[in-house]
Amino acid sequence: MNKKINFAIIGCGYVAQRHAKHIALHDNAELTGVFDIDIDKGKAFSNAFDCIYFNTYNALLETEAIDIVSVCTPNGHHHLATLEALNSGKSVLVEKPMSIKKSWCEQMIKAAFANNKALFVVKQNRFNPPVQAVYKLLKENKLGEIYSVNINCFWNRNERYYQQSAWRGTKALDGGTLFTQFSHFIDVLYYLFGDIDVHSGLVANMNHEQLIEFEDTGHFVFSLKEHNALGQLSYSTSAYKQNMEGSITILAEHATIKIGGKYLNTIDYQVSNGFDIEGLPESNASNNYGFYEGSMSNHEAVIKNAVAALNGQEPIMANAYDGLKVVEIIEQMYDKAIWRKSV
Repeated sequence: MNKKINFAIIGCGYVAQRHAKHIALHDNAELTGVFDIDIDKGKAFSNAFDCIYFNTYNALLETEAIDIVSVCTPNGHHHLATLEALNSGKSVLVEKPMSIKKSWCEQMIKAAFANNKALFVVKQNRFNPPVQAVYKLLKENKLGEIYSVNINCFWNRNERYYQQSAWRGTKALDGGTLFTQFSHFIDVLYYLFGDIDVHSGLVANMNHEQLIEFEDTGHFVFSLKEHNALGQLSYSTSAYKQNMEGSITILAEHATIKIGGKYLNTIDYQVSNGFDIEGLPESNASNNYGFYEGSMSNHEAVIKNAVAALNGQEPIMANAYDGLKVVEIIEQMYDKAIWRKSV
């Protein structure tokens, strides 16, 4: 039996619109209400999506009809909003990153267990057709031994992006470039290959010095714990004018494959031992926020999975432990990073 799942949203920014849109499109989901500390923004959002605006977060959580809360607040508030929802008897779908501290993720997981509630983390790039195709090849052991994994993420985040919201670019609420812009790529790395050991890193703030409190560019070297393989991550938000690339290149015993495009949405090249990836469905468009773009727009798959999981029909695609591991890897990277100071 399919129970209709009633959602609420806390935080009415851009990403919340993705949640609301796909909740509305799902036959077994309904958006009951929203809350935002900006009353005008919250009321405008509730009017746009024909739902209740709650004057306080507590009022939202006290509404028995609500089954699950989508947490779409700034990164640094994810853990508190999630803890309050779980302790109020609601399941939670928390946007990436799960939090900006591993210890906070651990608190969130403990609260989910203590209250016997589901805790989902938004990792929509797992649903990209090229990522799913490579995941299948790995599970079937067709690639053989993995030799090298190379990740390149070259995006643009300009002055307008950071000035639009006061929390962006701050260590306390944003956390860092790896948390906000590139945690999806680290998640896909973990999803495909498991845990890693970070060996060294070099980071710098090349051209966002008056806008952000952390790096805009970084390079890391790592190894895969479950494979005898080396890896590297190179990233920047200083690409000229627009996002340019988001890719993972895999060198393996029986294949070389590059999942590429801007958002891991294409197979840019491949040579295999008779198992080329073919006939993939077209990837969704990227999240377009007007003057900048984000990762792939797969929130419909995220909402679908949450509804199905809460109805006991399928497992959680990205669970809380997966979210914690991504945060743990990012913390490890920042711990290993050497800062190159501007001259």
